[in-house]
Amino acid sequence: MGEISAKKRIWGWFFFDWASQPYHTLLVTFVFGPFFASVATGHFAAQGLDEMAADAQAQSLWSACLTITGLIIGFGAPVLGAMADTAGKRLPWIAGFSVLYVLGSAGIWWMQPDGSNLYWGLITFGIGFIGAEYALIFINAQLPSLGTREEVGKISGSGFAFGYAGGLTALILMLVFFLEQPNGKTLVGLDPALGLDPALREGARFVGPFVAIWFALFMVPYFLWVRDRPAARRGRGMGDALRLLGRSVANLRHRLSLSAYLGSSMLYRDALNGLYGFGGTYALLVLNWSIVQVGVFGIIGAFAAAVFSWVGGRLDSRLGPKPVIIGSILGLMAVCVVVVSMNREQILWIPIAEGSVLPDRVFLFCGVLIGGLGGVLQSASRSLMVRHTDPEAPTESFGLYGLSGRATAFLAPALVWLVTEMSGNARIGITPVIGLFLVGLLLLRWVRAEGDQTI
Repeated sequence: MGEISAKKRIWGWFFFDWASQPYHTLLVTFVFGPFFASVATGHFAAQGLDEMAADAQAQSLWSACLTITGLIIGFGAPVLGAMADTAGKRLPWIAGFSVLYVLGSAGIWWMQPDGSNLYWGLITFGIGFIGAEYALIFINAQLPSLGTREEVGKISGSGFAFGYAGGLTALILMLVFFLEQPNGKTLVGLDPALGLDPALREGARFVGPFVAIWFALFMVPYFLWVRDRPAARRGRGMGDALRLLGRSVANLRHRLSLSAYLGSSMLYRDALNGLYGFGGTYALLVLNWSIVQVGVFGIIGAFAAAVFSWVGGRLDSRLGPKPVIIGSILGLMAVCVVVVSMNREQILWIPIAEGSVLPDRVFLFCGVLIGGLGGVLQSASRSLMVRHTDPEAPTESFGLYGLSGRATAFLAPALVWLVTEMSGNARIGITPVIGLFLVGLLLLRWVRAEGDQTI
């Protein structure tokens, strides 16, 4: 086989984002999350809970799932990264976690719409989510080898833009051909494809197999065009990996900028994941949207994310990632205040006329900003991490980055869970993400814009 060009290798790397983004777009946020919330709400209402209590219980159960998977991902990420660096190979790990992604997402098909096996839906979703997040650690570790310090911001932004375009395309296909509305038709008035039965909500449940097939198909360019760059083995087995990890963690006390950045990103990325994890369920539980309405909301958000990420990558290359991160956090905090302050009766705590469509329009605009600024924030964060990455152990370095993004990934869901339980109100339950954004922003004060490691 001939030499794979640098351009083709970059495009192969982009295809992971295209292949994997539908897990977040379709499963976490805009289709399965709201579908689970609607099934769980109906299940708890049938047990005698009133609407607000049933909504809160459904949100609490979803929060618990995200909390547990966040703990598993967070504490496993740096160990896996160190093991990959000691072995000098990443592709076998990516292939293995790709299998978890496919099996977990496909298993969603068997979740029943009567709520009789809610925990099956959560477990199979969690398996796929763990596979997606663990694979991402090794994908991110390949970024430093794709370009220079000045180029990685644009490459990272373009990758996220391409990924969001993939999520957008998959979501449109799902809404047009498979996902049933209350009238049994899809968004454009078709019967669900493949003979799916809307009475059994098979269109909504098909989102799992659809995402699995999408990933398996579009990972082909990645595995054809991306190869591990030769790297010396730095040890063997778990013991050497843990020693490597231990040295890296111990060295953090000598690297104030990296330590502050890991702490900052730990909190603001946790807040962002909280917004993604609860955005769709919020619309369904608080604004009483249908799953199809949430899907249209997702199309708008994903399109904005693709455009903003592409633009953000260019700003990153011109200004550096740190100013881009700060601007994105400030914008997302403002959005959170609007979201927490609104329902069908009020916006910014100001009463509005009964039956007004203003809450729907405001929340759609919030979706544009959440998707767009969230995409920019993730892209610039990955770029700034490259400026702090040890070139001798990039996977382990991004394992620490994965830890910073996931070690407290339980925190936003857990705080949302706690505040929702205490308040009995799904809207008020979103409040903690504002505090997480704020503390993450404050910690950026000690982060050097140019990083602290020569690449």
